[in-house]
Amino acid sequence: MAPKTPIDPSASGPMFQYQANLPKLPVPALDRTVALYLSSVRPLLSDGDYQKTVAAAQDFLTPGGLGETLQQRLVARSQETVNWMEDWWLDQAYMGYRDSVVINVSYFFAYKDDKTRKDPTRRAAAITTAALAFKQEIVQKTLPVEYAKGEPLCMDSFKYMFNNCRIPTKPSDVEVAYDLAENTHIIVIRKNRFYFVDVVHQGLQLSTAELEQQFQHVIDLAGQDKGLPLGVLTADNRDNWTDARESLLAAHGGNKAALEKIESASFVVCLDDYSPVTRDELSRACWHGDGRNRFFDKPLQFIVFDNGKAGFIGEHSCMDGMVTGRLNNYICDALAKNKLDHGSLSVRAGLPKPAEIQLHINAAVKKHLATAEKNFDSAIANHDLATLVFNGLGKQQIKKFKCSPDAFAQMVIQLAYYNMFGVSRATYEAGMTRKFQRGRTETNRTVSNESVAFVKAMNNPDLSATEKIAALRAALKTQGAYMGQATNAHGVDRHLFGLKNSLRPGEPKPRLFTDPAYAYSSHWFLSTSQLASEYFDGWGWGQVVPDGFGVAYMVNNHVLQFNVASVKDLTVNGKKYINGTHHFKQALETAAEEMRELLSTQVPAQAKL
Repeated sequence: MAPKTPIDPSASGPMFQYQANLPKLPVPALDRTVALYLSSVRPLLSDGDYQKTVAAAQDFLTPGGLGETLQQRLVARSQETVNWMEDWWLDQAYMGYRDSVVINVSYFFAYKDDKTRKDPTRRAAAITTAALAFKQEIVQKTLPVEYAKGEPLCMDSFKYMFNNCRIPTKPSDVEVAYDLAENTHIIVIRKNRFYFVDVVHQGLQLSTAELEQQFQHVIDLAGQDKGLPLGVLTADNRDNWTDARESLLAAHGGNKAALEKIESASFVVCLDDYSPVTRDELSRACWHGDGRNRFFDKPLQFIVFDNGKAGFIGEHSCMDGMVTGRLNNYICDALAKNKLDHGSLSVRAGLPKPAEIQLHINAAVKKHLATAEKNFDSAIANHDLATLVFNGLGKQQIKKFKCSPDAFAQMVIQLAYYNMFGVSRATYEAGMTRKFQRGRTETNRTVSNESVAFVKAMNNPDLSATEKIAALRAALKTQGAYMGQATNAHGVDRHLFGLKNSLRPGEPKPRLFTDPAYAYSSHWFLSTSQLASEYFDGWGWGQVVPDGFGVAYMVNNHVLQFNVASVKDLTVNGKKYINGTHHFKQALETAAEEMRELLSTQVPAQAKL
């Protein structure tokens, strides 16, 4: 069936054939959002607190009141812009955020091993060839449009993928885009040293064999001694990095051009002198590494380790994980299935060798470096990560149980949290709104009356398996219904965000926003998101609140996998949980097994391998 969205005959290429005709992000009806908000906070509040929130909500809906005025302003804004949320969201969620992007904003993908490319230079070269093939589709605007339920998705985010960089400024950072066709170089980092590698020579892209030689040259040139860890400056607080960058520019006249070579590169390849072995080690190395052999402002950094393992870290500001997930899945799939033209096996004579980028420093920059290293090392020492791979309970088996794979995984998380803490707390699940022009995400508020009833039922020995399964299916249905509303831009959080931003200076905040339930219900004790790829061995990010968890999960064909991140010894509601990250991983495993056993009473499950 053809999409309802008409094709734009004047589009610059197939990639953008629907772009101009995608619907604009809607502004939901005020009373609908408030009703949904009340239903979302009900399971989180006592009866008394809930009644206070109901009163605040009724006040907000008063005819002719401030709530109505804010709604009118937001509707007017939506009519004047392509996407009413875009600028506010980019600034407040990302560019205006002043803490380090590492842990707090950036996210990683850990690749599965490539058995045919165990040498780091060989793997780095193959990944680079695949990434450049993807870039070429963006340059030529031939990248196939993505669809969800038969309708095209916004492709605008892909414009920020290559030759882009986040630049630190006060009070809010900026994103700078460079010409994709003119800037044909990549940056390779080894031993903290930055190398300029042009991937085009005499009008012809370097073959994979030539790239492999260039990566070997970088390793040889870098030698054994580490250079100044200038990359760690990008891991610091954004105001600190702004000051450090200004000091760097003032230190030497050539530093501006040197920095621009890094910032304008197609992407970065980090050749780490480390060999992670376990999943946890690989995930942590991709998530943050030692902070030195990186340039965290770049949206694309591919990481290859000395033992041939590899992964990716992305700067989140202008692209969400589904977009870079497509790039990374494309790379792994194209290499696994030998879909790429790797060029000649012979290496042309006269290829320019990689050139080290020289950044000159002074005492002021040295001081910034010392601060950045101290801050980074302290932050990393305070964080933990744990990976759970639950075999035999992937997408196929969950569907045999007649459950939505995503909703099932969400209920595993809910049950694990309740089993560990004895209560359900606010949970964020990312929902994609790319069916709208420049749409990004909306929150699926996972906790519901039905999810709470389910986790309590699982802990009630007096209930039968049939009763517990009925409670589970009710929770799954509610979760799916909310996600459907979220992906149609009819959730709670983005609309309330827009209304709050529509307040003018000097206007009092409505009671709805000062009511404690507003802050509490968006204090994400669980920040969760799903992304599936048979080529990834994990992905993730940090928690968004100090007493919470970041839970990234994949529901692949035969495996349910979770990456859990939190502070090392977190304190929740006044109680300290030593080794809490790993305890929650264990709680997830126990919950998954409980749900598997429960549903197996109706549908036989596969053996757990």
